[in-house]
Amino acid sequence: MIIKVIEAKSVITKSNLPVCDFSVNPYTGCEHACKYCYACFMKRFTNHPEEWGEFVDVKIWQPIKTLGKYKGKELFIGSVTDPYQPIEEKYRRTRTLLEELQGSGAKLCIATKSDLILRDLDIIKTFPDARVSWSVNTLDEGFKDDMDKAVSIKSRLAAMKAFHNAGVRTTCFISPIFPGITDVKAIIEQAKEHCNLIWLENLNLRGSYKSVILDYIQEKYPALLPLYQDIYNQGSRSYWETLDTELQEYAAEIGLDYVTNDDSMSRPLDEPPVIVNYFYHEQIKKSAQKERMANA
Repeated sequence: MIIKVIEAKSVITKSNLPVCDFSVNPYTGCEHACKYCYACFMKRFTNHPEEWGEFVDVKIWQPIKTLGKYKGKELFIGSVTDPYQPIEEKYRRTRTLLEELQGSGAKLCIATKSDLILRDLDIIKTFPDARVSWSVNTLDEGFKDDMDKAVSIKSRLAAMKAFHNAGVRTTCFISPIFPGITDVKAIIEQAKEHCNLIWLENLNLRGSYKSVILDYIQEKYPALLPLYQDIYNQGSRSYWETLDTELQEYAAEIGLDYVTNDDSMSRPLDEPPVIVNYFYHEQIKKSAQKERMANA
């Protein structure tokens, strides 16, 4: 792992993402080295010759000014890196960020695959309507190890439970769903008592990692290769449409709401989680942008 400490002009940037006002990334690069990571596109802007997952830039920034501008705004921490990857234990850039933002009135959404975040539970729960999400796309630790170098699924679910018990809004981000591999229902069963929201996101294959995943499927799951070719080479949506219908029926059976937009911030903390389908990215993005423009 190649580690560099760099000076950054700012760690908070205006975001075009439909889920937040600002994105915050205390690091560039990520030790978790997920084979399906969309954030590998960052290499285009950083000139790193190393493979994604083999480098991390540690950001040092000047103290954040005009904290009042973030009051009531959504700050998404971890849009293109994991803010709690192992290096955070030493450099504490995410902890430093939280300490600077404390009292600003900012609304935090933190995405991670780590249980190191438990260290910061004390400060995270002081933010209004803070939400933390953990990515879980399998209960099979062997498949997990094939896909990433993050902590075990068991550790992620335990961290989610601890935050939920502490009164922090939690999300189980079932992403990316691998066709024929990810058992969505089994994950929901494991997580539904310890989260306020369940996001469903399909596996998108684009850029350099498309061939990596398809080669992996050919080697480890050859019987699924025709399905993956149908979805990712022919552009078929039928698998996702069928799964969507199945999960709607399943949600009704277990008494959970199943929607296509995130209304979790308005739901009481003691209510059962809502399941949100994010299968059709372009439709969701356009809809969210229109809504934000209307509310601007």
